[in-house]
Amino acid sequence: MEQDVLDLAIIGSGPGGYRAAVLAALRGLKVAIIEKNTWGGTCLNRGCVPKKAWYHSACIMADAAAYPERGISGTLSADFAQAWRHQRLIVDTVRDSYADYLGRLGIRRLSGHARFEGPRSLRVDDTRVEARQIIIATGSQPWLPEPLQRIPGRILTTDDLFDAPPPQGRRVAVLGSGFVGTEMAFILSRLGLDVVWLTGREPLSSSAFSIPARTALREALAGAGITPRLQARIAAAGVSDDGVTLTLGDGDRLQVDWVLAGTGRRPCTDGLDLGRAGITTGALGHIVVDDYNRAAPGIHAIGDVTNPGMSANHALADATVAVSDILDPGGFSRRDELVPQVLYSALEMARVGLNEDEAEAQGLEPAAGFTSLDLNPAALAAGERGGFLRLIADLDSGRMLGAELAGRGAGELISLLGLEFGTPQALSRLAAAAYNHPARAEEILNAVETLAARWGMAEQVFPARAAGAGRE
Repeated sequence: MEQDVLDLAIIGSGPGGYRAAVLAALRGLKVAIIEKNTWGGTCLNRGCVPKKAWYHSACIMADAAAYPERGISGTLSADFAQAWRHQRLIVDTVRDSYADYLGRLGIRRLSGHARFEGPRSLRVDDTRVEARQIIIATGSQPWLPEPLQRIPGRILTTDDLFDAPPPQGRRVAVLGSGFVGTEMAFILSRLGLDVVWLTGREPLSSSAFSIPARTALREALAGAGITPRLQARIAAAGVSDDGVTLTLGDGDRLQVDWVLAGTGRRPCTDGLDLGRAGITTGALGHIVVDDYNRAAPGIHAIGDVTNPGMSANHALADATVAVSDILDPGGFSRRDELVPQVLYSALEMARVGLNEDEAEAQGLEPAAGFTSLDLNPAALAAGERGGFLRLIADLDSGRMLGAELAGRGAGELISLLGLEFGTPQALSRLAAAAYNHPARAEEILNAVETLAARWGMAEQVFPARAAGAGRE
């Protein structure tokens, strides 16, 4: 079966592929999107969307201890099996909306395994697809270190946990010190499971979150009764009818009902026949791209398959860069530091831009404007503790370099701050903005004022005021 030549063919229907298809179709391109598994990819079906449903429920359970002082009486209990069914309803609703929108934009949906036959030619099962441009958005798959292997109902990845009803048994070992492990240790513990959290190192130690942020997170987790067992390397895993026996590197043994491994992911490139299109991959299997996400002439790669950041946020940003480059080559390049990173755990945390170490490595002189949310009226009203906002600015130029937030709504507020990066007037614009009261967003102004007062940056933050003073 042959089809006419498309303007753009996209392999993969996750957040990156979906965003690229929509952006291209809205600009008038003839687009097809190809998916061999579940439409919507990992994020929609077994990642950020269902996880957010669980996180909301986990936060309700975490807040329940303080309900009596608010005049709310009664007892709450968590039912993880029902929580699993609830997230499936949300996923199905979002997927139906997703498919409907693609149809209304005239985007073709092709189900099947795609592989390259040439630079601008694909074979999707028995169908040949010709396209002037191709975007690879095939995502990633879970990776398990030795000696672990996936065993249904016993040793699971997050893909497995969201794909099928949860196993029997309440005692679960959560593995991993990264975002996934840190999030799932909190979420599962609040949803009624007895969590043993095993990590090789301090949670998020390999991330760009600052030491103050990681310290605040550790305190919030400890306050929720969640403490990771550090340096806990798995030497062996034995599965029986009674559960899983984990033998650690120090010889200690743990018995659990099942294991959830959040130990990383690897790019999905198997069976694509990338060599036929002149595409190369790196040491970990990521497709090699340039600053515009170009993998080869006429071919872009986006999201987990090429971006080590491996988040839906990076995939969405990559999609914008790739489609822009197709329509206006060289229009704007990929800047991973401007993509927000958000953690949903005992303390919601978000960051964007550079941290102090990264700024110093670039020869800049960073200063931090810090404000605590402990006395913020909106945070107090919600019973929150431990939240804060940090703005990083360059002392010499006054340019805003980065931002870090902790507390409920951090993932929403970080997008507001991210809009200002790249503008020389970022701090002055934030200082001049009007803010709702009471709201956590007011702390943005307080952090900017701190930079002006503590670090002598008043001229950069309030240029009009400084100019007026000079005229007197």
